Amino acid sequence: MAIPPQHSRGSRAITTKPFAAVRERKSRLNYTVAAKNLGKLEPRQLALRLRQLAACLLVLVACAGAAKLLSTLLSPRVPWIEPGSRAASSWDRRANVDADVPQGHSTSPVLAKSGSDPSESSPELATVAEIEVPKPKGSISCDDKTKDEGFPYARPIVCKMSGDVRIAPGSSSVILTMPLYQSAEGRRVRPYARHDDSLPPLVREVAIKTVANGSDAPECSVRHGDIPAVVFSVGGYTGNFFHDMSDVLIPLYLTSFQFKGRVQFFVTDYKQWWVKKYKPILQRLSRYDIVDFDSNDDVHCFHHVILGLVRDRDLIIRRHRTRNPKGHSMVGFKRLLRRAYGLRRDRPLALGENPGKKPRMLIISRRGTRRLLNLHQVEAMATLVGFDVTVSEARDNGIKRFAETVNSCDVLVAVHGAGLTNQVFLPARAVVVQIVPWGGMEWMATNFYGEPARGMGLRYLEYRITGEENSLAGRYPRDHAVFRDPMAIHAQGWKALAEVVMTQDVSLDLDRFRPTLLRALDLLQD
Repeated sequence: MAIPPQHSRGSRAITTKPFAAVRERKSRLNYTVAAKNLGKLEPRQLALRLRQLAACLLVLVACAGAAKLLSTLLSPRVPWIEPGSRAASSWDRRANVDADVPQGHSTSPVLAKSGSDPSESSPELATVAEIEVPKPKGSISCDDKTKDEGFPYARPIVCKMSGDVRIAPGSSSVILTMPLYQSAEGRRVRPYARHDDSLPPLVREVAIKTVANGSDAPECSVRHGDIPAVVFSVGGYTGNFFHDMSDVLIPLYLTSFQFKGRVQFFVTDYKQWWVKKYKPILQRLSRYDIVDFDSNDDVHCFHHVILGLVRDRDLIIRRHRTRNPKGHSMVGFKRLLRRAYGLRRDRPLALGENPGKKPRMLIISRRGTRRLLNLHQVEAMATLVGFDVTVSEARDNGIKRFAETVNSCDVLVAVHGAGLTNQVFLPARAVVVQIVPWGGMEWMATNFYGEPARGMGLRYLEYRITGEENSLAGRYPRDHAVFRDPMAIHAQGWKALAEVVMTQDVSLDLDRFRPTLLRALDLLQD
């Protein structure tokens, strides 16, 4: 290997070294020179060098942080979750999953039971359960508006609660954790969607209690996670189809449809036959089994509870900024009924659409009061006019079969009464004909069935009978208040009205009634 020649610097000689040693010496020499020359740099150059040094330091810090983050991600420990974030809600729901729920019970809303050890079912859940996610502060708001403008019937109280809410059927109460200065202690609610003086003995009362700390409330035995609850009564006047719809099912739709089935129902004044009768509708509103409030001893914990049902008017749903901000309607409710009972027709027969086919008319008969005394003559005349007529009482068969019968018809005829409620099963743009009894019944007829029919997308006709077309003439003299001043009977209250006006039967003047049938036929051509 060739040896480089010697170099001289003055009288001092430098011996030759291997290339690696020479490069190392030159490197040290360059750093030394740079340090000596640093002080000789101009201010602008010095600032540039300092910025370069700072940038290097930032890169080192960033690398160290990335290494720490990578170590955390690879660690089996559960990372910190920011309270109140979407991730926190997700972890909280997973932490409450009840591993004891048997398979095949997917409809059960129960998520966790107090006293169980999550670590026995899942180590991961035990770790997550240690994360404290703060509960939302307790709040309560009640709709205390007792009357709607222009409508004489009082509106029921509905209370909405959020936070740590516990339903304790055993003590007939709902307990809310909230500051004492906001206390709602002492409020008692009858969760039935009608309010009048005759109801108190017919509807169970539920108390709202407040505590300052969750530790003062009864211990949770069933946790429902983020599923809301609705508590309502099927007492009151239920058993009458009009009240079943106007006091329970339609208000329940208005209150709970927003939750798209993810809502737990608690029923007070529980009637097994009633729940079974309307099961197809109830299952469309909630995917969970109903809890019998009267016989359940658990303490159910929720984040959101509605006590009572939101109500508009009888068989009516209108848009309202607080009661109905999402704009639900009776058309939407009818759509839910069609799906619940498998009703296929969504429009009536149009005349001429099927040559030789007559539009179908259903005349609802009554066995008690307000009977149509000349029913067979009315049926014969309607047939001559051009209808395929069916006569049936609403009690015949079951609700599904009668709903199918109504849905198959294009025109519904009935004397004022609960039977007209079956218009909810008619296809859109079908015709409703209400026979209005004598005795100042026009307002009730229009508001209970006429306006609701229009709100359902139906065409509506009224036939108002005269004093000669009813059976009252055989019971009262012509100078009686029922003929002279019917509104005086109304002023005496519902009891007097029910005993006098509502007990009449009707016998139609066929010549007067015929134009109404022809008008119904004309409407089917529009």
